[in-house]
Amino acid sequence: MMDAGRHPNITLLTYSEVESVSGYVGNFTVRIRKRARSVREDLCTGCGLCQEKCPTKVVDQAYEAGLGYRKAVYRPFSQAVPPFPVIDRQNCLWFTKGRCRLCEKVCPTGAIDYNQEDTILEVQVGNIILATGFDPFDARRAPQFGYGRYPNVFTALEIERMLSGAGPTGGRVVLRDGVTTPRRVAIIHCVGSRDLRYHEYCSRVCCMYSLKLAHLIHHKTGAEVYNFYIDIRAPGKMYEEFYHKMLDEGIRFIRGKVAQVMDAVRGPEEEGRLVVQFDDTLIGKQRRLAVDMVVLAVGLEPRHDSREVARLFGISTDADGWFREKHPKLDPVATMTDGVFIAGCCQGPRDIPDSVAQGSAAAARVLSIIGQGEVEIQPSIAVVDEMMCTGCGQCIQTCPYTAIEYLSDRRVAHVIEALCKGCGTCTGTCPSKAISLRHFTDRQLVSEMMGAIFAMRAEETVVE
Repeated sequence: MMDAGRHPNITLLTYSEVESVSGYVGNFTVRIRKRARSVREDLCTGCGLCQEKCPTKVVDQAYEAGLGYRKAVYRPFSQAVPPFPVIDRQNCLWFTKGRCRLCEKVCPTGAIDYNQEDTILEVQVGNIILATGFDPFDARRAPQFGYGRYPNVFTALEIERMLSGAGPTGGRVVLRDGVTTPRRVAIIHCVGSRDLRYHEYCSRVCCMYSLKLAHLIHHKTGAEVYNFYIDIRAPGKMYEEFYHKMLDEGIRFIRGKVAQVMDAVRGPEEEGRLVVQFDDTLIGKQRRLAVDMVVLAVGLEPRHDSREVARLFGISTDADGWFREKHPKLDPVATMTDGVFIAGCCQGPRDIPDSVAQGSAAAARVLSIIGQGEVEIQPSIAVVDEMMCTGCGQCIQTCPYTAIEYLSDRRVAHVIEALCKGCGTCTGTCPSKAISLRHFTDRQLVSEMMGAIFAMRAEETVVE
């Protein structure tokens, strides 16, 4: 990140949002809203004094996964690039109660600007790469596992922050009371994945990060760690070896789906603990296991606004909401809109090595287009006969690629050739038959049909 932030040919626009995209490959116009930080980037040195002195603490639901706190003026994390903080106006005392302004007083460069407003930028670009990532599955949607109801049920992200030496617990694995070390831990795989009630697909990363968490928890606490899995999927390099290493370390693996996590006890050994009820498919029995901590290995799902983003950039999504590629095998980084590419988990669940490889592939595709200097388009595109066009606009509404615009000076529709894919939707929609596909006009199609009919008759005559 530091290299990207310092590169002379890279401009980072953080805390910003794309509002509109127009144009076509080689000539995109992107409208960006750069949100007000209330901190002037040209004056801020990233010293962090404002964060240190700010009296307001807020639960950090993002980076610390709800386990730690941040200030009302903050950076998401210490290594954030660029290093400029942002003021949370919903929690800052000046914006909520009209008092404090302590950060303004202690800032040595006078970078605090409470009156700063959003700015609108318009940039001209030739290509676009979408790498919007994913959302973790909300474990509250699976109430049978008790997340949000029982305090000692955690998500994998919460345990990840807990295990970090710079995390809210300083690397100690503890229960919600912040003191007690668990003696027995259950890790439940495939929460939200491979389940017809939520997502049918496999999230690909859950098995391996569950093994990593099991290893670290066992190493730090010496606790018994049980993994409840459907299938262990370890297809990457050295993944299978890591799985066998966990077996050698004494990590327990139970094949079967967990039915419920509860606090209903049946004996003294379950008193004050969580009880995991599950089907053990290897022995064909239902069993119960009392544990101190439950970790939910939540799956990956598309960003909550993925469909809106897809419409904004003129691409499509699949039934689940992942961005759809041009071809899943032959062209996995391109989309049906020329000049718009995708990389990483916005296309579907994948791990870090695959995401890095796809990001490099998308960058290489963009460089190849830049190096060519020109782009080939399909010959079979729509053409408007301006003498017949009435300017009704029905073709504009039905075009799935937004390739048709209205020329107000001539009151006719016009096809942007760089965007048209020759699908033919507009030709079937036009009530005045003013649009035709180049090389596929009605006259050409009729001639082909007549030629085929005459050929068939001639063949029948020869046979007779």
